[in-house]
Formats: sequence, C-alpha cells, structure tokens
Amino acid sequence: MIAKHMLQLAIPIMAALVSGTCPAAPQSYPSKPIKLIVPFGAGGPVDVMGRLVAQKLSGSVGAMIVENRPGQGGTLGSRAVATADPDGYTLMMATSTTMGVSANLYKNLDFDPVKSFSPIALISSVPFVLVVRPSLPIKTVQEFIAYSKANPGKLNFGFPTGTLPHLTGELFRLRTGIDVVFIPYKAANATITDLVAGQIDYTFEPASVLLGHIGDGTMRPLAVTSQTRLPQIPDVPTLHESGFPGFTSISWSGVVAPVRTPTSIIEKLNAAINAELKSGEMRDTLTRLGADVKAGTPADFAAFVADEAPKWAEVIKSSGMTLE
Repeated sequence: MIAKHMLQLAIPIMAALVSGTCPAAPQSYPSKPIKLIVPFGAGGPVDVMGRLVAQKLSGSVGAMIVENRPGQGGTLGSRAVATADPDGYTLMMATSTTMGVSANLYKNLDFDPVKSFSPIALISSVPFVLVVRPSLPIKTVQEFIAYSKANPGKLNFGFPTGTLPHLTGELFRLRTGIDVVFIPYKAANATITDLVAGQIDYTFEPASVLLGHIGDGTMRPLAVTSQTRLPQIPDVPTLHESGFPGFTSISWSGVVAPVRTPTSIIEKLNAAINAELKSGEMRDTLTRLGADVKAGTPADFAAFVADEAPKWAEVIKSSGMTLE
C-alpha cells in the first residue's frame, strides 16, 4: 500500500521536474561568476561537497562562488534559489533534506521544494554514522539501547532541526523505544563541535564529516545506516546487523537550478559535473569521504528525486513532526 502510494506521488513529481519550456541560453555562458548556494552552515557535510564542486567547476566551466544561507532545515537557502532568475547564475546544492524531507515536513512554505527546481546532476550519496561521545560506557548499539532504557531521559541527542539526520534520529528512537532528549541545532558543524566537547551524547551525521573524528578517537562509532559496511571503517556494523533490519538512511547531494533555466545551460553543467565525477582525483576525494559517487543525466536525477520526495512521509507521520 505504501509503495503504491509512493508511486502515485512520484509520477507527477517526476513529470513536473522534466517538463516545462526553457528559453535558449546565451552562447557566452558563463560570462560572469556563478553563485552556488549552500542552504546549510559552513563546515557541514553539504558545505564540504559544495566547495569541492565549486572548486572543480571553477576550473572547467567558469568562476563559481559558494554562498552559505543556512536556516530552517535548508528552506531559507532553497527559497532564495527558487525565486532567483533562471539564467544559470544561481545554483544550489540540493540534498535529501531540501528535496526529500522538506516537501513532507514543512506545511506553510511559499515555494515547492521539488517543483521549483530543475535538476542538473546528482553528485554523491553518503550514509550516516551513529556516534557517541567516547566517555560513555557504550560500544555497541545493543549496549546503547540497554543504557538508554536503564537511564530514561538521561541521554540527549542533537541535530539541525528538520533535516534528514533529525528524521534518522527520530526513526531510531521510534524503532528502539528509547527515552532520550532532543536538542535542536541550527547547523551540523555546531552539533559535531558539541559532541566532541561532550556537551551532547550522540548524533547521526554523514560519514564525510565524521571519519576524521572517528579516526582520532574523539567520537565512538556504533553503526552505519547503509546496507553494507563502509570500507573506511570496516569494523563498524550496519544497523541492519545490529538488530534493525531494513534501517537505512542515506544523505545525497546534487546541483539544481531554478525551474525554467535554459536546457543548454543544464546540459553544459551536467556534462562538466559528470566529467569531474569520472576523473580519478574527484572520485578518490569523494571515496575518502565515505561517499558513493553518482553520475547521470538530468532526467536520471529527476527520477531519483521523484522517488526520494515521498520516501520519508511515513516516518514524519509516525513521529508527529510538523514545522511551519
């Protein structure tokens, strides 16, 4: 029933993403710097990916400037791009949060988190890692659950509000039945800083920003949210192996433009991004960050988003979460 409902939702979304009339692009594009909006704070996982993309495209396409516009689960930055001129000079790092979660979570947005954008290229996907502060007497997921139930309301967890890590944490709380305290954050980098400092007890964040901390021992990993273990931390089991079959949560990122951006610009940027993704240097960088490299056409990305948008609706409904 859920799968049928998701398919019914996905078909019109995908049609909207790949349809529409786009004006022709000027032959001189780009004739000035391109702005890449990152709708989250500096230093977080999306910012890391955005700056990598901007660095590579600045060499192959033209100057690209990263601008961080964090706030309200990525919707502030998304709105800025959705209302920008569709001329190819304002792009955005879209994520599973901005185009997957927001469509179901926020009830009073004045733009559509999916239909307001033209997909350009999917960049990568990264699983989350459940990490705890190392001073806790916990080394496995089952120990974590036992400790939480023996100390109800004692443990706290922090995530940027309304993001996929937040929903992943809520799903984990629902599946385990633990009694923990949620502490809202505005940015992922602040969450990570406070966990290292021992101000919060645990979090879920993409492997791309946690591997360094795991390596130096300032965080203890308990599980990954992918279907298989990560080669970078092969001793860390999946949540599936830890007693929660089917528990997967993957953070993805890609580049989008305002809807009705000229097709020729979309295709030019897609070709440039795919060329960089196929290069050994960028692929190696993403792999070191624990990312699964993606490549494909704008239509491939549109189909991916159409499947992703309704994916978290059931989790949001079960958790009772709504944001204005």
